[in-house]
Amino acid sequence: MLSLQSDLHGNHLLGALPSHEWQALAPHLELVHLRTEQLICDSGQRIHHVYFPTTAIISLLSTMEDGSSVEIAAIGREGMSGVPVLTGGETMPNRVQVQCAGFAYRMSAQALKQQFARSDFLRRLMLLYMHALLTQVAQTAACNRHHSLNKQLCRWLLIEVDRVASNDLAVTQQLIADMLGVRREGITEAAGKLHDEGLIHHSRGHIRVLDREGLEARACECYGLVRREFDRLLPRLRQAETVE
Repeated sequence: MLSLQSDLHGNHLLGALPSHEWQALAPHLELVHLRTEQLICDSGQRIHHVYFPTTAIISLLSTMEDGSSVEIAAIGREGMSGVPVLTGGETMPNRVQVQCAGFAYRMSAQALKQQFARSDFLRRLMLLYMHALLTQVAQTAACNRHHSLNKQLCRWLLIEVDRVASNDLAVTQQLIADMLGVRREGITEAAGKLHDEGLIHHSRGHIRVLDREGLEARACECYGLVRREFDRLLPRLRQAETVE
């Protein structure tokens, strides 16, 4: 059980709750450590828990019959997994898997649904988040179809550093290739160009962003569009009075 609202501020949705709202949720929240590639929920499975990441990143993956997959959204400290439970879906249409290890608050889906039904504030907040998440999913699909791998890689790296609030990423080129649904050799070449231009430094299992502005300049418009939508709908420091 959490005793202080400040304990929740690692996740922006929880941190946006007014006192009486987080007091209702706090007894149901458990801080857990998530492992890289840990399966949270498979496609078609019933959602038993939702997760509010603080330092972990969770991926929504669309998986094909041949076993290949592509990331359609990344969820970090700005959001939560398991939103279909709030729309009556009960099951996940996509695979939910941990992309980067870290911590998250876990809550039973049933407890969240009960509070969602009682609270106008929580209902409005979650609907705004769903809107922003759908924007990310739609724009990712368009980006994967229309933009070069170099631009996609820049977009992906920028999203990652936003999610973990750090310029250091513990990721392999194979993981990035799997998330973008491309061959690892393509990522190796694209990352090498960014390294040579002084925008990133990459070594085995690690990437550091050295020049964020330069990376943004080389990314496609998809990154800026999605970030603006999240900032517009869910400002980081928004409090109850401004949402209401």
